[in-house]
Amino acid sequence: MYTVMVIGIIIVIVVLLLAVLTTSKAYNYKHTVDKLENNPYIENESKDDGEQKKP
Repeated sequence: MYTVMVIGIIIVIVVLLLAVLTTSKAYNYKHTVDKLENNPYIENESKDDGEQKKP
């Protein structure tokens, strides 16, 4: 009976340790943002504005 309880406590401690390590690693991750001029999914706005202003 005690062996089952000890094994259960060890499993709980391991899972808790892994959760804390994963969360800590996630908070240390540095996100980056691409500049707008390097984004291939956005069309150049100056081209659109120039075409719309011409009568």
